[in-house]
Amino acid sequence: MKSITKILQSNNLLSIFLTAGFPTVERTIEILTEIEEYGVDFVELGMPFSDPLADGETIQQSSVTAIRNGMTLANYFEVLKIVREKTDLPIVYMGYLNQIMQYGAETFCKKCIELDIQNLIIPDLPIEVYEKEYKSLFEKHDLLISFLITPTTPEERIRKIDEMTTGFIYVVSSSSITGKKRKITKKQQKHYEKIKAMKLSKPTMIGFGIYNKETYEFACQYANGAIIGSEFIRYVAKENAAQFLTSLKA
Repeated sequence: MKSITKILQSNNLLSIFLTAGFPTVERTIEILTEIEEYGVDFVELGMPFSDPLADGETIQQSSVTAIRNGMTLANYFEVLKIVREKTDLPIVYMGYLNQIMQYGAETFCKKCIELDIQNLIIPDLPIEVYEKEYKSLFEKHDLLISFLITPTTPEERIRKIDEMTTGFIYVVSSSSITGKKRKITKKQQKHYEKIKAMKLSKPTMIGFGIYNKETYEFACQYANGAIIGSEFIRYVAKENAAQFLTSLKA
């Protein structure tokens, strides 16, 4: 299987967010097995949740659809079992702590390793709770963890996040929810410049507000790459995912 740690040593990385079970379970499988040929380096596969913290309307609605399609954490792993027969594309798990607790943290970790999920994003897991309750468990199973920083995260805490992160640092480009389509502002650029100047020890990926080739390439000047979520979901809903991905690498 491809090592996400090795991939994160590169630059101009493209990661795509997709909600598992959207627009259908079958289409999720198709996208995951086809997406690498369009230059995607790894996929952030979201476990749909009824009360997400940071997701905007587009991803929220995709979660509603996925839940209606019967997507549970058990089904999430069943999808990956099928996908793993066809591709070794690195897949990052994105979901919320309550889902993992209900499933059973130890069982969850074993399933991730079985299906080659190497990296986790758990937005509602504070680094203090991670360090006290989950760090040893994740390390035992060789699972990497990615934490998020925002424009309002103090420098001291950014340093702590850099210390605790074992995968990549998710640089949130603005203090808002996902899905906002607007040009990158001077304030955001200063945020990018600040993070780059800090010379953090872990790779960085910029997300939130990345929606076309221009914003993707701009973000790549300040980080190892960028993550595109809401805009990709919109194109998936219109059955134009391939067209969108082609436009990013044109």
